[in-house]
Amino acid sequence: MPFQYKVSEDKKVRVIIDTDAACEADDPFAIAHALMCQKFDVRAIFAEQFNREGSTRQSYEEILTVLRAMKKEVPVFMGEETKISEKKQGEEVSPAADFLIEEAMRVDEKPLFVLCIGAITNVASAMMKKKEIAKHMTIVWIGGQGHEHSTPEVREFNAGNDVEAINYVLNSGVNFWQIPNDVYGKMRISLAEIERRIAPCGEIGRHLFENMETSIPGVFACGNVVHVHDLVDFVTAEAEKAGRSAAEYVLHGAAADGRMFATACGACVTYTVPQQIRLAAMGDKTEVSFRVNRSFAKSRILVTDETGAVVARFARQHMAPGEMEHIALPRVLLEKAGGDTLTVSCEEVSE
Repeated sequence: MPFQYKVSEDKKVRVIIDTDAACEADDPFAIAHALMCQKFDVRAIFAEQFNREGSTRQSYEEILTVLRAMKKEVPVFMGEETKISEKKQGEEVSPAADFLIEEAMRVDEKPLFVLCIGAITNVASAMMKKKEIAKHMTIVWIGGQGHEHSTPEVREFNAGNDVEAINYVLNSGVNFWQIPNDVYGKMRISLAEIERRIAPCGEIGRHLFENMETSIPGVFACGNVVHVHDLVDFVTAEAEKAGRSAAEYVLHGAAADGRMFATACGACVTYTVPQQIRLAAMGDKTEVSFRVNRSFAKSRILVTDETGAVVARFARQHMAPGEMEHIALPRVLLEKAGGDTLTVSCEEVSE
């Protein structure tokens, strides 16, 4: 839905977003929010490292995923791949750092704000290369401990991912706005509210909701941390499944890689759980849970593969958004499916 209001050009500000987007679920929300803000003229998004090998590339890919889901085109730049202290002598700065220097030194009536929602490595790298940029921008950083009642032995995540970088920026004289953890920690939203208000909002809504769920090897989630359940019986069944999977992982390690399907939302479906189905890890069948975005009378659920062929169909007399639906997909049908994506959709059936 297009916005009903406009911000005049003289009121807009230039914005660069620096984000470790693949680290946790909050950054994709922040990116989406910034891109919808009419006051922001988003010039670029930088991929930030989060102190893990390959993390900058992971952030880069997640940024692209968000942009695709929102059908937005914004320049995306790879940032530094290590902390400032780990950069080699004479090593070139990242494309992100070079772009920041170029944008900061540009003659433009719009002020430049750099929104940093992770470690601040890319900004520090740019400032080390060209100190003058400090006079031409404002840094807004989410990170660090609060100034009162701070606990020195507690490592705040964003600051801890590059201590040398934040110390350099703080001592540079740049106009600096800090949002510490005793402030940003108060910004809470329930998974139920995300499911109700955000998940139905197209491709980006589904992505933001599904991004709340774990894909970490060896971590098995169940209950309302995965999705909001109608009945405690469902939570119990899911907990038993998670427990069995955890025990299997401890005793025998991860399941063999093999063939894997992604589940996708088709017509009138707001989300699916799980988002991935690995044939090697399932028995004779696997259960998929989902919710619809409107009420149905007599209807059917269709599961199709990438070729459009119907893999399975299920009849229903009634479906409603407030009631979770469950379907069981036999392994023998999945083995015959084409491609690597299964789409769940719903349609009404005429009497």
